[in-house]
Amino acid sequence: MSGYCPNTPESLAAPGILLVDDEADWLASMTLLLEFSAGLSDVRACQDSRQVMDILDAGGIGLVLLDLTMPHVSGTELLAAIAERHPDVCCIVLSGMNQLATAVECMRLGAYDYYVKTDDESRIVGGIARAMHMLELRAENREVASRLVSGQLRQPEAFAAIHTRSAAMHAIFAYIEAVARSPRPLLVTGESGVGKESLVRAAHELSGRRGPLVALNVAGLDDAVFADTLFGHVRGAFTGADAPRRGLVEEAAEGTLFLDEIGDLSIASQVKLLRLLQEGEYYPLGSDQPRRLCARVIAATHADLAVSEREGRFRRDLFFRLRTHHVAVPPLRERPEDIAPLLDHFLGEAAAAMAKRKPTPPPELAALLGTYPFPGNVRELAAMVYDAVSLHTGRMLSMDAFKRHIGTPEAATAVAAAVADGDNPFANLATLPSFAQAERLLLDEAMARSGGRQTLAARMLGVTQSALSKRLKAQRRDDDAS
Repeated sequence: MSGYCPNTPESLAAPGILLVDDEADWLASMTLLLEFSAGLSDVRACQDSRQVMDILDAGGIGLVLLDLTMPHVSGTELLAAIAERHPDVCCIVLSGMNQLATAVECMRLGAYDYYVKTDDESRIVGGIARAMHMLELRAENREVASRLVSGQLRQPEAFAAIHTRSAAMHAIFAYIEAVARSPRPLLVTGESGVGKESLVRAAHELSGRRGPLVALNVAGLDDAVFADTLFGHVRGAFTGADAPRRGLVEEAAEGTLFLDEIGDLSIASQVKLLRLLQEGEYYPLGSDQPRRLCARVIAATHADLAVSEREGRFRRDLFFRLRTHHVAVPPLRERPEDIAPLLDHFLGEAAAAMAKRKPTPPPELAALLGTYPFPGNVRELAAMVYDAVSLHTGRMLSMDAFKRHIGTPEAATAVAAAVADGDNPFANLATLPSFAQAERLLLDEAMARSGGRQTLAARMLGVTQSALSKRLKAQRRDDDAS
């Protein structure tokens, strides 16, 4: 049964389960089954059906396993009462009667599922697992909706290492805070350098888990190394295995297992990871004794897994299991408002690392950086700042290092040089473009270089954003008219 572990921290405990039956032996055996086979510790038993509603009124119960034939209050009566007074409580009927009409009636009264006591134990446990997963997802969805509507973070200190003014990033913070305590996988996607690992660390800090954050970059690992690293091995598992080795799954027990660059995982290794997530257990190499997954799995990648899945390079079932919770981190070029705070942060960090006074950036530096698409994102900006600070000697920071890094396209350089010399860049053209043609070419080029960001494009052209917007709208009207 995946997703459950006897050692799960109390703060992450699954909803309580109430067993209702007048047979004491059945209550005892089912309690043991759920505790030892499914890892569910909060299991309570009730032999008197008259006490059920009082127990539910006290709270803490999410799932009721209910017999039908009992003295005092029957199971069908309880089903109707629970549906009316506690509609959020899930009910599964476990009856001694194998009758289709009875099962249909129970489902009509609100039962989530119906099993016969003589059914295979694994089938019953699997049904209970599905019900528990449904309850957890329902609670998580309510929590996510509440956090996103309020827009308020309860623990903003978890994101203190991420310097941003972006509304999109703050929405991501709220989502991560809402799903941090979920046992389900979290997938973090985004271009290289956007800060995915910082978000993973925040998710772990907010999870309330007692165990560590254990990270593994899976890029380039062959299947054998991946399996040994993740699951470990027993002594004698293969030639050279002179001593047992704990795998990272075990190292991350009660904590978080972070698998970076998951998009580069081989198909064979994807199968092993899928089995781990589906079954919630694994076998160290050379062992025939399963061990339970007691860590929350977070994966990250710069790749577009939807494209990889369509092209057959990533398994569809693993893709959808990993992205139960998903955040897509926007690149830096889509949040230019973050350049100024990041610049200030990295200037202080670089100066401290080099034992220098923090330099003052020229006012036009942020505007210059705002015109650059930053293919390397935040990591590239940090490298630029460190390079500039290493060369810095005065009070005001020089922009030369930034200009060398950003560079200038050859055509723009030629035009800029011609204008600076008082020459006309159109003088050697045999045919002059019309004003409309020149404007269209300038607008198209500015929007392409800015990645579609009007604010950046306006800076390149030396106009206000509102003026650029009017020109783009006029261009679209002309296109529609033609």
